[in-house]
Amino acid sequence: MASGPLRELERTNLDLERLKAQFRAMVAIRAFEELALRAAAEGLVKGAIHPSIGQEAVAVGVCLELRPADYLLSTHRGHGHTLAKGADPFAMMAELMGRAGGTSNGKGGSMHIADFKVGMLGANGVVAANIGIAAGAAHAIRLLGEDRIVCCIFGDGAINRGPFLEGLNWAAVYRLPVLFVCEDNGFAATTRTRALTAGPGPLARARALGVDGQAVDGNDVLAVSEATRALSAEVRTGGGPRFLHAKTYRLSGHTHADPAAYRPAAEVEEHRRRCPIARARELLAGAGLDPAAIEALERAARAPIERAYEAARAAPWPEPALAWSDVQDTGAERPAAAPAEVPA
Repeated sequence: MASGPLRELERTNLDLERLKAQFRAMVAIRAFEELALRAAAEGLVKGAIHPSIGQEAVAVGVCLELRPADYLLSTHRGHGHTLAKGADPFAMMAELMGRAGGTSNGKGGSMHIADFKVGMLGANGVVAANIGIAAGAAHAIRLLGEDRIVCCIFGDGAINRGPFLEGLNWAAVYRLPVLFVCEDNGFAATTRTRALTAGPGPLARARALGVDGQAVDGNDVLAVSEATRALSAEVRTGGGPRFLHAKTYRLSGHTHADPAAYRPAAEVEEHRRRCPIARARELLAGAGLDPAAIEALERAARAPIERAYEAARAAPWPEPALAWSDVQDTGAERPAAAPAEVPA
């Protein structure tokens, strides 16, 4: 029996046009991350870059199944998720470079990408912090009676932090409309997660809190898509929170400055050969597309990302007055109160 990507060809419901769209989206994410790394090397990026090269199937398989009105919360490694949710690549690249026209006018940077226009409530530089925010957003949806769900993506390192327990517990107790997605690349920064994680893993911990779900091959975009579709349908119909555990592999370092010398080169190359884009390319070829047609899909996906990169490089710096926008309004100024007398 065939295994891996070839097994998918046995499915009678293979949607070739959808697979093409998924392939283009994954190629676009890969191109964005490669150019973000170039920008960092050229000194154009303000702050750190955490690339998601090799993890594209999770972003695309999950986010293409969400509706425009659904909310998304992401991690410090959130470029791919945000692009797949529909954010403008120029606005994202400009944000990385601190330029005018960025999603937050250059004030958030890579680890705090947010675009409310597409329901992206924000990436987060604090590991697991987005889980509590997701539970809060889902509770707001419940109170307002809105027809949308929250999708919260976090890494395997997050399951060892307090907000994982708190957020999943709250969502389970109140049966909130949230899909939790553990994007498991096997490393918590530069340490293998299995060396620091007791028990049978993320899904078992979720189930212990009453949050059921599925585990999938996170490098198989079709499997991620199917699981997301099934779990999100249960969330939408009042089933309460659900959990998706997607195992993948990060081909790049933890940050743009990390050479990832803690991993054997042979291990990385093995995963590179079966990365999501390579597997999707194999599927497309097996479905009858010739190499020229597949290359045309790749060029079409990369072109707008390359244009966004050049446009962001040429964009001006934000106006200084923008530093005072989007901050807390504390009301009108009041005269300072006289200091209280200190008793003798």
